[in-house]
Amino acid sequence: MLTETLPIETTTLPVMEAFYTLQGEGQHSGRAAYFIRLGGCEVGCHWCDVKESWDANLHPRFSIDSIVNGALQYPGRLAVITGGEPLMYNLDNLTGALQQAGFKTNIETSGVYPFTGHWDWVCFSPKKFKTPHPDIYRHADELKAIIYNKSDFDFAEEHAALVSDRCTLLMQPEWSKHDVMLPLIIDYIKDNPKWKMSLQTHKFMNIP
Repeated sequence: MLTETLPIETTTLPVMEAFYTLQGEGQHSGRAAYFIRLGGCEVGCHWCDVKESWDANLHPRFSIDSIVNGALQYPGRLAVITGGEPLMYNLDNLTGALQQAGFKTNIETSGVYPFTGHWDWVCFSPKKFKTPHPDIYRHADELKAIIYNKSDFDFAEEHAALVSDRCTLLMQPEWSKHDVMLPLIIDYIKDNPKWKMSLQTHKFMNIP
C-alpha cells in the first residue's frame, strides 16, 4: 500500500515578507495580526495580486526562531501564515513555535497540498486552477470563495457541500471585478443566507 509523503519538516522557510497590520478579510477581519507571507506557489491564479511570491527561490530563507522573534516585536498575538501557498511546506515546526510563544495561528490556503501545522483557524480558499487536496475539507474553519465571474457561484457551492457544518461560508469579490460582482454577491447571499460577505477592507484602508 502506497502512503502519501508529507512535505519534510523544516527549520527554515522562504519568507517574501512579514508585517504587522490589520487582518482585512474573512471571519477575523479587523483584528491586529502579524502576517508571514511564505514564498512559493504553483496554483497560478491569473488575478493573483502577489505574483512576486510564486518563485520561492527569489526569497531569503529564515530560521523558525528568527520568524517567531520578528512576530514578538509587536503586541498582537495573532499570526497569519499566507503566501504564495504556505502548505507547500510542512508547517508543524513554525506553528508549534508560534503557539509556544503565545500566538494564535491562522492560515490562508488554497488547500492543494497535504495538511500540516497546528492551527487555531484555517481559511480555505479553493481555486479553479488546481484541485484541492481532500485533507483540507475536514480542517476548514472558513471557506472563502473568490467571486471573479458568475460561474464562481456554482464553484463555491461545490466546495461548500464538502466542508463540515461548522465551517463559515464566505463570498468575496475579486478586487479588480469588485464593482461588477459585489451587487451580484449581495443578491446571492440574500437568496442563500448560509453565506456571508467578505470584503478586502485593507484595500479600502490602504494598508498592507
